[in-house]
Amino acid sequence: MPRPGSAHPTDVELQILRILWELGPCPVREIHARLEADKGTNYSTTVKMLAVMLQKGLVKRDEDARPFVYRAALTRKKAGKGMLHDLIDKVYEGSALSLVLQALSSGKATKEELSEVRRLLDRMEEE
Repeated sequence: MPRPGSAHPTDVELQILRILWELGPCPVREIHARLEADKGTNYSTTVKMLAVMLQKGLVKRDEDARPFVYRAALTRKKAGKGMLHDLIDKVYEGSALSLVLQALSSGKATKEELSEVRRLLDRMEEE
């Protein structure tokens, strides 16, 4: 049974989840190769992180495969939605509008992104 822990993945856990979302189910060695290239992580740390993530319910392990194959237990969308919900609650006092206004006023949105926001708003108004 997954142990209760933090509601969201840590930075390193999120990095492992991104690897799994990109590659799909894979053994520790493939995950480790990516982490080692990015962070210089040693193999035992990768194994330990996956064990912790397994306990937390962030990954699942195929016990029948040898070597064990790990896969993400949640989608990128579900992880992002949960983290975004917490950010809105904690920083913007529950106001999604405040978050959106802050993000758009940062000046980092491209014209294409702004067009997509307009299309989304139009669709939402039609509903």
